[in-house]
Amino acid sequence: MSKIHSTALVDPQAQLDASVEVGAYTVIGPHVKIGAGTTVGPHVVIEGHTTIGCDNRIFQFSSLGAAPQDKKYAGEPTRLEIGDRNTIREFCTFNLGTVQDAGATRIGDDNWIMAYVHIAHDCQLASNIILANNATLAGHVHLGDWVFLGGFTSVHQFCHIGAHAMTAFTAAVSQDVPPFVTAAGNRAVPAGINSEGLKRRGFTPEQIAAIKRAYKLVYRAGLSLDEAKSALAQEEGKSPEAAPHIRLLREFLESSARGIIR
Repeated sequence: MSKIHSTALVDPQAQLDASVEVGAYTVIGPHVKIGAGTTVGPHVVIEGHTTIGCDNRIFQFSSLGAAPQDKKYAGEPTRLEIGDRNTIREFCTFNLGTVQDAGATRIGDDNWIMAYVHIAHDCQLASNIILANNATLAGHVHLGDWVFLGGFTSVHQFCHIGAHAMTAFTAAVSQDVPPFVTAAGNRAVPAGINSEGLKRRGFTPEQIAAIKRAYKLVYRAGLSLDEAKSALAQEEGKSPEAAPHIRLLREFLESSARGIIR
């Protein structure tokens, strides 16, 4: 039997692994699936077609799988999918997806999500992300691996933030933030690369230096965006060790639909 507090309301159709722990006064709906080792604190509501993986820790007063805050939503059976080993702190709100996009809001593995974070419909989060208190993601936002969003960061709908990027406290992001870039201000502008984060993740001094050169080509060399893309393609051949990271930056620029912060 799952370790379910006597005051919790768990629908008989919900699928919980026998090792799942559920705190007092928590409510879990019929279409919810929760994997092994996950703990759900007191006063949590988990509803909708929500799947939660293994070894997650969900703190009190969070709301997961509620209907999107989107007037177009008409009750379709869209989904919320959460991976493994995520920490979800107090008062977080994660909404279902919509049929106008992928039909699912997705959160990867090993993410550290602090209190009062809002993840709106159709957001796609990768893994090893940190979202500080009160970070707010509007609909359809994509975050790459190892992104760090400072407290009270707000991200406009449809924005993409690339791998290893970070934002400063209270940043207001209205365009895409390329990989490795630090964004600050309202509206957010580039403020160098996330060099400290790269050091912590084992990037070599040579790789970091090459990423800094790539950043300068995009932001400091007076090049148009098309010229910067061409220059980055040439830079890939000069630094084999850093070529995959420079390619990641170039391909992000080529795929950006909203345009990048400049």
